[in-house]
Amino acid sequence: MILWIASYPKSGNTLLRSMLSAYFFSTDGIYNFDLIKNIKQFPNITLFENLDIDIKNEEEIIKNYIKVQENFNKKNSIQFCKTHSCLFNYEDKYPFTNLENSLGAIYVVRDPRNIVTSYANFSQKSPENVADMMIEKSYISGNLYADKSSGDRTTVHTGTWASNFQTWKSFNYENKYLLIKYEDLTNNPELVFNKILAFIYNLNKTKFDIDKKKFDNVIKTTSFRSMQSLENEYGFIESKINPETNKKTRFFNLGPENNWKNLLEPKIVKKIEIAFKKEMVELGYL
Repeated sequence: MILWIASYPKSGNTLLRSMLSAYFFSTDGIYNFDLIKNIKQFPNITLFENLDIDIKNEEEIIKNYIKVQENFNKKNSIQFCKTHSCLFNYEDKYPFTNLENSLGAIYVVRDPRNIVTSYANFSQKSPENVADMMIEKSYISGNLYADKSSGDRTTVHTGTWASNFQTWKSFNYENKYLLIKYEDLTNNPELVFNKILAFIYNLNKTKFDIDKKKFDNVIKTTSFRSMQSLENEYGFIESKINPETNKKTRFFNLGPENNWKNLLEPKIVKKIEIAFKKEMVELGYL
């Protein structure tokens, strides 16, 4: 069954996937960038290539989301799967996923004001353009990544920042949904990651028994500074190429030091706070 690692872009999804992949796909908990490849990204065009459909047809891709997920679940184990999609239902009969294929969801949320600054660096767009996209745009076209070995992806229907957050709350019953704030994950990784592992073991109905050595190594090697050092040495597959310099933009740029108070113009802050007031109050960001 699929365990979704869901979020709006630039909300901490990479950090959480790094921690999970180091714990579940290594022998010692020491993280490296190859481990994150064990977590599928959805939608990913390569997942649809074996189907008898036109993979250049976006509608055909969406109509076969469930079929691809059913193929995931032929394996008798938890299938971690990352997505930035909201839980939309195309034509009211082609859902993004369903409970027959989904074990549960961990949703990572981040202060949208800090997403603006992070996404602006990642996409090489202006903060104002990013803010408008978060408020108005419902999808991201094409492959986000510079290196095709990371897997070409079809259009990702993110929804707005608010709708992305709100739609995933539909999983919030029978202990199938865990909401994680990026700020908590970076400020207190031991406590939050322990909570995440307990959630996963409970979903899988297995005894919660942490490997302390692996756990400690995960915390140490997935710190922002550690991953920034890895990127400096080896590069990171999910970073984008800056068209002006033809060089990859730093993916691990500011991390916890990304503070909208020092980086955003007041008019952009106001725009975000007005658009997302309901959700920001609910999450304690206002």
